[in-house]
Amino acid sequence: MRILLVEDEDSIRDAVRLNLELDGYEVVCTGNGKKAVELIHGQHFDLLLLDVMLPDMDGFSITEQVRLTNPDVPILLLTAKDTAQDRITGLKKGADDYLTKPFHLEELQLRVSKLLQRSQRARGEGPAFYEFGGNKINFETFEAGTFRGEAITLTKKEAMLLKLLIDRRNEVVSRQQILQSVWGYDVYPSTRTIDNFILAFRKYFEEEPREPRFFHSIRGVGYKFTN
Repeated sequence: MRILLVEDEDSIRDAVRLNLELDGYEVVCTGNGKKAVELIHGQHFDLLLLDVMLPDMDGFSITEQVRLTNPDVPILLLTAKDTAQDRITGLKKGADDYLTKPFHLEELQLRVSKLLQRSQRARGEGPAFYEFGGNKINFETFEAGTFRGEAITLTKKEAMLLKLLIDRRNEVVSRQQILQSVWGYDVYPSTRTIDNFILAFRKYFEEEPREPRFFHSIRGVGYKFTN
């Protein structure tokens, strides 16, 4: 089992890595949020162990970005904050569990073991589907079927943006949130690029693209999916 540990405090990172390795896990470490995203996109991990408070990209943002393309990998957040709102935020972003610092290493090891066991039991379930207005989306294969009966293969960015909007349905998602979650922190497209994606979604999935039922542009703020 491979675990990605993202923690910027050297002493905590070293202690956690040592104990997880003694349990037989392969542990890859970084203290940098952007590097973590690169590792997640380029390698397979069975569990992500993310510190919330990172200097460049917090654990909440990493979690949200991961969930756009990987709904299954277990995510355990570590944080020095112990408020209900922080726990709620982490779970809403897609985390599976939440552990407050300082913590006992034995408790961390038990939580890691339980999450991996649960993930193994769940493996083999069907792909992540979403249906709306006669449209069907498969976020694992990037394939979609429209209400007209047409088959479409989405690009990875289209699938990520579509999933972000659907995950936050009935909420306005700001352009900044979209840029951070879908395009990452290093390469920002113009807002016109996002507009073009929304126009494409309307063309694919709306009966009346000029009078959208599902995909809305909120002037000066962002975009909203309603269903």
